[in-house]
Amino acid sequence: MTTDTIDIPDQYLRSFSKEEINALPLRRYEGEIKVVRTEKQLAKAVKEMGRDPLLGFDTETRPVFKKGKKPGPPALLQLATAECAYVIQLNILPFTEDLCRILASRSVIKTGVAVRDDILGLQKHSRFKPSGFVDLSDITANHGLQTYGLRNMAANLLGFRISKSAQCSNWAKDQLTPQQVNYAATDAWISRQLYLALDELGLI
Repeated sequence: MTTDTIDIPDQYLRSFSKEEINALPLRRYEGEIKVVRTEKQLAKAVKEMGRDPLLGFDTETRPVFKKGKKPGPPALLQLATAECAYVIQLNILPFTEDLCRILASRSVIKTGVAVRDDILGLQKHSRFKPSGFVDLSDITANHGLQTYGLRNMAANLLGFRISKSAQCSNWAKDQLTPQQVNYAATDAWISRQLYLALDELGLI
């Protein structure tokens, strides 16, 4: 499918400046958030997530400030259903077969931005065969939308901005702050909302 066969409104085809994005209202995820810290919680979360055919997807990795040092595997995995956002603390949990199963499920769509890098990071925890992943940036690029990253996509497609203030915080902390938890949940929720917005435009 190409832009020749779909009438995309001009408002979605232009790029947003930093100033325009900063002038938009700030939004964050306001639904239920479950921070997953135990194998029992993880098994329950995977079962609940398996009931939704569409999951918003993201990861967070502890930032590296030392030159030449490579980042480690993601400390968090975030997955959002229509009802709940799950913030899974991979730094204190084993990467279970249940988790691998949902990441390898063809019937459950996992959608986010730059998902290839996230998948490669997760495979440092455990080897799994990824399936059902959809990269939002591939979709927007294929249709000529001038959007780059979650923040820009949210402005363009949803009409609001999201905070990136916690982006460089320590995601490997045992006890995450409320700000970190909400930031992480918001990124996964936004990914799901953007997929729905693109689907409504007929681009998926």
